[in-house]
This record gives sequence, C-alpha cells and structure tokens, in this order.
Amino acid sequence: MDPASPSQPTTAPEPAATSASAGSSASAGSSEPTTGSAPATSPEPAVTEAPAAGEAPPTGQEQANPRLESREARRPRDMVLSLLALLVPIALLLTFYRVVLNGDAPITVDPVPAIQQASKEFTVARPTGLSDDWHVASANFRREDAGATLRMGYVDPDDDPIMLVQSTVPSATLVPDEVGKEGERAGTFRDDARTWMVYTGRPGETALIAAEQNRTIIILGRTDQKNLETLAGSLS
Repeated sequence: MDPASPSQPTTAPEPAATSASAGSSASAGSSEPTTGSAPATSPEPAVTEAPAAGEAPPTGQEQANPRLESREARRPRDMVLSLLALLVPIALLLTFYRVVLNGDAPITVDPVPAIQQASKEFTVARPTGLSDDWHVASANFRREDAGATLRMGYVDPDDDPIMLVQSTVPSATLVPDEVGKEGERAGTFRDDARTWMVYTGRPGETALIAAEQNRTIIILGRTDQKNLETLAGSLS
C-alpha cells in the first residue's frame, strides 16, 4: 500500500433484505384465499314477521291449530247441496216402495188352514161380502182343556185392528179374558143373523158378544163401532 494515498473509509456490507422480503411475501401469501375454493358461509337466520301494532303475538296453541279463512270454510249452500244429494235417492226409493210395491198395504195371510182346524171342533162363522179394504192380518187356532178357540185378526178400512174370536170355552171364562174384567154391558146390536151384546172393554176398546149354544163369538177392537158391526153382519 502506498503511504502517500489517502485512506478510504471501510464500508459495512448491506444487510440482506431477502429474508424480510420472503417473510412478508409468505405472510401475504397465507392471507390470500386459495384459488377455486369458496369461502364458508353461515346460514341466515329465519325471518319472523313482527306482529302489527296493537296485536298480541300468536300463542303456541294458535300456531298448532291454524284457522281456516272465511273463503276456505264450507258455505251453507254447499251443505244444502250435500243434503239434497242424500235425500233425493231416499225419496225415490220410498216412492218406488209405496207406489210400485204397494208397501203401505197391510200384510194379508191365508186363514183357511186355521178355519179348517177349528171346523173339526165347532161350526165356524165365516165373514162374507167384505170389501177389499178389509185384510186378514192373522189366523190362529188353539185347542185347550177348557175348549177350542179360533182367533182371526183383521185390519179394517180405517187401518184399525179388529179381533174376531170364536170359542167353545164357557163365556163366563172367555169374556173376562178377552174383554177384560172391567168390561160392562153398554147396549145391544141386531143384524140379520143374530143379536149382539155391546160391551165396553179396556180403555178405547168396544166389543160385540154373541153367546150361542155351542160357541161364543166376540168381535173386539179400538175402532169405530160401525166397523165392528160391519164385520158382525158379514158372518154367516
């Protein structure tokens, strides 16, 4: 070294900035999202409508049992139409039953078998000449120790029941049994064949009684006495 040359100051080496730059680059890189992956989002809370001013919030029971609006409820007109749909077929069936099948007519039975059995015990008085408005509803013959009895039930033109009884049971026993112990004589009725005693029987009942030598005939019913007399006059 030349001693005459001025001395140059010694300079310190510059610090390397690589580490700091790399560190900041790494930090920046870690903060940026990775390309292609969407950020996770939290679910949005359900929006609840607030009640209008002056209205109380719905209770739990009202929420569980919601009410139909007025336009959704069943109208009276719909109910009437539903009833008509049920009643019309029923009315048609009733009309067919009454008009075509004659369903209102009383049930008629054949009394001949019972009359034939009774004829073996006594002479049976048979009704003749009755109109078609009279119907035989029942016919029953019974033989007992006290005697034999034929009972024939009729339906008169007024749709009232009448019982015709012919029996060999003594009248002292038969009359209280058929008419009732409270029965009292109320008059007399005569037709072409016989004379009848008119009795009042149980409440609402009237009886015609003809006591003959080998039988007693009783006509009993809750009907007009003229109907009883019509049946009595038809007996042979």
